[in-house]
Amino acid sequence: MNKKEQLIVDLIHQYGMIDGAHHKQWLLDQVLHIILGAKYDEWLNEMNSETDNEGNKYEDWDIGIAP
Repeated sequence: MNKKEQLIVDLIHQYGMIDGAHHKQWLLDQVLHIILGAKYDEWLNEMNSETDNEGNKYEDWDIGIAP
């Protein structure tokens, strides 16, 4: 495993079993931080600006709550 993969596996191992959707959402956000690195903010801006077919804005990305 490379370093990024190991960090992701370690995070999931450490926090994946903690109950609560808000904690799971935090875990997903942390994994995205590792995968995207410096591109995370760019991705977040794009994610938060998406609209549906009628032009309605989707909900902003939820960063969750750290366990």
